[in-house]
Amino acid sequence: MAQPSFAIIIPARFESTRYPGKPLVELRGARGASKMLIRRSWDCATAVPGSTGVWVATDDERIASAVEGFGGNVIMTSPACANGSERCAEAAAQIDDSVDIIVNLQGDAPLTPVFAVEQIVARLGEDREAEMATVAVRCSRSVYAHLAADAAEGRVGGTTAVFNHAYRALYFSKRIVPYLPAGAADSEMVPVHLHLGLYAYRRSALSAYMKAPASELEMLEGLEQLRFLDLGIPVSVVQLDPLSWDAIELNNPSDVPIIERVLEERGIE
Repeated sequence: MAQPSFAIIIPARFESTRYPGKPLVELRGARGASKMLIRRSWDCATAVPGSTGVWVATDDERIASAVEGFGGNVIMTSPACANGSERCAEAAAQIDDSVDIIVNLQGDAPLTPVFAVEQIVARLGEDREAEMATVAVRCSRSVYAHLAADAAEGRVGGTTAVFNHAYRALYFSKRIVPYLPAGAADSEMVPVHLHLGLYAYRRSALSAYMKAPASELEMLEGLEQLRFLDLGIPVSVVQLDPLSWDAIELNNPSDVPIIERVLEERGIE
């Protein structure tokens, strides 16, 4: 089966609750080279082969100016967009409607593996019943320790995902789920999956999403993907074993040195 055509949209907003202005935060890479977070996310997206194009979707002129400054493409969206999925839906309306799949690579996820983007697009090509696909990575001991340390300090270090045997999403939470009994986190393969900020949508899923009000769980958890589950839209999960690097998102200022360490270790300038 031929792979569906896809475009990549990077939603980015300035007014982050936990870290205002983070798209413009400088992150030092290998050999001391610094680039803004939004540039690193752009570099990640443009490394994916086969896309019809990459755009940053924002409502902020500071972000737009920064992106245009390094030669990136910008689609301006409404400040009324409540989350990245709504921003992607609005931006998708300005992209050639012959593109089958819209990929949302979130602007705070510069460590997203390129092959994960390829896999979620391929999953929608294979699974015609799924309207959306996303990624969950089984936690290494170090990633789980990062999540647990943030939780102990009252911070949200990441989102976790649970799914069934058919790899259909059951729930996503900013808490660590499922509950682990004593000793369960001591192995190298912790039975918790970190959700990566990466989605592939069919246009029909984005259309249904925009027509529906925010669900109660979406509002309580602050997780946009829960609206899809509330609507009964099948979400397919691509499950990955622990990566050779900690693919955390930039959620808090305390994440900056961790991401910079990974960039250095991976030789990313």
